[in-house]
Amino acid sequence: MLYHLLSPLAESFIAFNLFNYISFRAAGAAVTAIVLAFAAGPGVIRALRERHVGQVIRAEGPASHQAKRGTPTMGGLIVLVATLVPTVLWARLDNRYVVVAALATLWMGAIGFVDDYLKFVSGKSRGLVARHKLIGQVTFGVVLGTYLLLFPLADNLPANSTTLPFFKYVLLPLPPLLYVVFVTLVLTGTSNAVNLTDGLDGLAIGLTAVAAVAFAIFAYLFGRIDAAEYLLVYYLPGAGELTIFCAALLGAALGFLWFNAHPAQVFMGDTGSLAVGGAFGTVAILMKSEFLLLLVGGVFAAEAVSVILQTGVYRWHKRRKGREYADQHRVFRMAPLHHHFEKLGWPESKVVMRFYIIGILCALFALSTLKIR
Repeated sequence: MLYHLLSPLAESFIAFNLFNYISFRAAGAAVTAIVLAFAAGPGVIRALRERHVGQVIRAEGPASHQAKRGTPTMGGLIVLVATLVPTVLWARLDNRYVVVAALATLWMGAIGFVDDYLKFVSGKSRGLVARHKLIGQVTFGVVLGTYLLLFPLADNLPANSTTLPFFKYVLLPLPPLLYVVFVTLVLTGTSNAVNLTDGLDGLAIGLTAVAAVAFAIFAYLFGRIDAAEYLLVYYLPGAGELTIFCAALLGAALGFLWFNAHPAQVFMGDTGSLAVGGAFGTVAILMKSEFLLLLVGGVFAAEAVSVILQTGVYRWHKRRKGREYADQHRVFRMAPLHHHFEKLGWPESKVVMRFYIIGILCALFALSTLKIR
């Protein structure tokens, strides 16, 4: 909005020329997001506490988590507001990359909100029925994949293709139907992976900040023709505006972390975790960097894989030799992965900090692919 209002004034007042620079507007979006999160946080937390919108803790979870029962949840509303408002203020609103990313975040956040609300109403840890949640995620994935096929964002690249890390100018083409399935899997997988990671104070939102920095850098470089040519990556006209969206997400994550750090004053719930996952999945899809997402979000991926392994192996043993045998032969002491380390005796703060370190290393490794080609 500010770009459209103020950049035309640059001819008369040279200072307004700053609004033509993505770097300036990205910094403005990040700062605005942090300020919004700081300003909105106390009021949202107070409102949630007054309405007794507290977290329901699973009985089978780590014993230390029982003390968190009743901590306000749905704090993801802070993340949503602090991401979308700065994006609207600082990004170009005629840029389809930004519009699609914002809509995806809002859609996934709405699904998460319904899930959190049903948990609050029922007083149980189970909210929206899993298949209904999946229907909402898959619906948007199918719509997004179809939209990108019919109205490609990058005219210089096939719509039904993706790039591969470590290779210069290599495109992996997919049949149209398979591409829609691929987009849907990436979107639903990422949103659920972030959701599974959101189990310790500050864990998911801190990793969100790390991943947002990495994707902001990728978006900026992919959207500059000079940088793209130098780094031997495909140039995506207009993708640079995603830098502003990612910067807003970074600011929102840091602002929310202020309230979510151990001991957490508020949890973001599915409202925030599904929205964040949807945002990352969509940004990766729009930049044709879906496989890069596995590197940037290595911790998110590991958390999701741990649940898949735990569930799959348990069901296999249960079918073959019964429930008692399956209980004694689990892959992890508890899934997702962060709970496994808690069961090993690691303090929560130690698990979070070490996962942060791994997340930063994953992001740096992903960024290194720009030169390892």
